[in-house]
Amino acid sequence: MSKLTIYSPAILSANIILREGEEKLGEKVQVISDLKELKKSTAKYVFLGIPEDIGVRANFGVAGTASLWKAALKVILNLQENSFLSGKDILLLGHIEVDAMEGASVEALRKAVEELDKTVSGVIQKIVAAGKIPIIIGGGHNNAYGNLKGASAALKKPINVINVDAHADLRPLEGRHSGNGFSYALHEGYLNKYYMLGLHESYASAHILEQIAGNSTIKASFFEELFVTDKQRFSDAKNQAIAFVKDAPCGLEIDLDSLQGVLSSAITPSGLSTNQVRQFVHQAASQIEIAYLHVCEGAVELADGRNDNSTAKLVAYLVTDFIKAHQKR
Repeated sequence: MSKLTIYSPAILSANIILREGEEKLGEKVQVISDLKELKKSTAKYVFLGIPEDIGVRANFGVAGTASLWKAALKVILNLQENSFLSGKDILLLGHIEVDAMEGASVEALRKAVEELDKTVSGVIQKIVAAGKIPIIIGGGHNNAYGNLKGASAALKKPINVINVDAHADLRPLEGRHSGNGFSYALHEGYLNKYYMLGLHESYASAHILEQIAGNSTIKASFFEELFVTDKQRFSDAKNQAIAFVKDAPCGLEIDLDSLQGVLSSAITPSGLSTNQVRQFVHQAASQIEIAYLHVCEGAVELADGRNDNSTAKLVAYLVTDFIKAHQKR
């Protein structure tokens, strides 16, 4: 089961650490009591948390992505309110509550992901239809499907996506999980053009490589070509990605397992740097008609005991980079 929990002002108060002589972002952030109030809000950016890992577990991954949202939220709300960014432009909607389903079978988890898809897509549709930009934090990459379905329904057309990711997430239509959100979105007509930035060669199956080679609406820049063999410059790959998707509204997907050393179920010792991804988020938000931003797959604590609270701070950097760049379009 999954349902939207809308946040009250009390949630803000509980998460803000007040300090004399300073004003925190969370002191200016807006809240609403009902989705019907979305259109009345003057905020452009709507924060939504999805603290779940059923999609990752349904894809045989390590649980822990459910831990990111609350930690990231606290960091974001305690950033400084200043001339660079104001909380008045942000609406904190809440989070989607998801049953953890401890001990459930893979088949049961995949059915639960299908139910979660319905909740996510319904909420995203309402946010986008209200003229706002959803900023979705937490959970597995399975939620890309709900983001795409909801945004597409609101805009009444398929949308494009740039996915900064080590993995294509184009696995077969075998039941929903974190590895096939884009497969289902393509199959059902919600996703038009799909660009993967920083894809790792060794984690792309022959089936996925055939899809990329045989479909003009799918393109990828491989990490090895960018940073190992130097066949392509990263700046050129970024420009290529943006040029590819500029003809339609675009979702921006940031899978944190694409960044070197960031805690996730698929943590990598070789990946993009934090600053490289921050720069790309800024560039994309400045140049693309954005439908939504999704930061996913990260964790502050994994089921196997590994932990790193800095992942929450990384999310805060990425979402604030995005908002500041988008406001200056």
